[in-house]
Amino acid sequence: MKESEISPLTQRIIKYYMKHLIPLLSLLLFSPGIFAELLGTGDLGVVIEREPAAIQIVNTTYKNALSRISDLGDLSHASVVFSRDARYAFIFGRDGGLTKIDLLENKVAKRIIQAGNSIGGAISQDGRLIAVSNYTPGGVKVFSTETLELIADIPALYGDQQLSKVVGLVDAPNQKFIFSLFDAGEIWVADLKEPARPQIQKFKNIGKQPYDALLSPDGRYYIAGLFGDRGLALLDLWSPEQGVKRILPDYGKNDEKMPVYKMPHLEGWAMAGNLMFVPAVGQHEVLVVNQNTWQLIKRIPVIGQPVFVMARPDGRHIWVNFAFPDNAQVQIIDTKNLQIIQSLTPGKAVLHMEFTPRGEHVWVSARDDNQVIVYDTSSFKEIARLPANKPSGIFFSSRAHKMGL
Repeated sequence: MKESEISPLTQRIIKYYMKHLIPLLSLLLFSPGIFAELLGTGDLGVVIEREPAAIQIVNTTYKNALSRISDLGDLSHASVVFSRDARYAFIFGRDGGLTKIDLLENKVAKRIIQAGNSIGGAISQDGRLIAVSNYTPGGVKVFSTETLELIADIPALYGDQQLSKVVGLVDAPNQKFIFSLFDAGEIWVADLKEPARPQIQKFKNIGKQPYDALLSPDGRYYIAGLFGDRGLALLDLWSPEQGVKRILPDYGKNDEKMPVYKMPHLEGWAMAGNLMFVPAVGQHEVLVVNQNTWQLIKRIPVIGQPVFVMARPDGRHIWVNFAFPDNAQVQIIDTKNLQIIQSLTPGKAVLHMEFTPRGEHVWVSARDDNQVIVYDTSSFKEIARLPANKPSGIFFSSRAHKMGL
């Protein structure tokens, strides 16, 4: 049929659809994600599954698992940090693996083996650098968060060119990383303003065998626990010229030494108001320290050797879990009266706890029950259970906006 034989009205209809409908059909055909659900990352998190070396990506709002990613190496002591936009999770494996996970696409973005034995890491203030602390070889390696290309290598050399295990690595203000040398008894501050040329400030003779450390929420104080000495080593980053100060030097000197079944994890130390709550090494106590004076003001008896001592985001309650043989228990301390107000039994081998960003819920991993349990933090009632294979660490994306985690 010739165009001249088509009525003017029909011609106008055809031209209209050619102009508007065809582009729309093309968009639908060549944009496969057009119907995909749009997601944010603010309520996402990662649950480590030790066996079979996998993670679950979870949603904290709906309290469910979204996906599982496997074949991630040795996750027996895995920890996680998040990119500045909270889209990517960086997993530090005990086998030296560094894995970048895309939380929105549920896949491995990149994975490298950067050392023989890794113990954790941190992300820089500007979000461009990822630092990893290593046992083997001893030192810190710094990578680009974009590509995981090596930017800087900082060997932890001391004495007669010996290499020390590195522990307690945290990010700090002004584009710095701080870490402790277990074998050397030193604290190093690495300035990464020029990433390829780190400037290192070393503090020596800080105490024997620093085993972990924390950074205060305001980024001012770096505090290392000492396994081979009494007390703690404190560095005031606002006044580094004053050197490292020993605090609580007399704690426990007359106490009977007990076997240590699991070292406390100091990044789980709690700071609430002007009080610091510290797990006592090998003792059945949580120590309460006044941050204004750094003096011990109370020893709170607990059911076992504390591992994580974690504050609810508002600081009102402290949740404590324990080493074997008491690791089925969790106890809650009220920071107003410094007394235990609740005891729970979530399941066998409670390894980790993580609060939702505003603290209305806490997620608890029970490794030997293959469960993650969610509690309401006001009523202490269980509100959900999620199946997981030997779950350990739980990490929520809100960590992207906190220092020292």
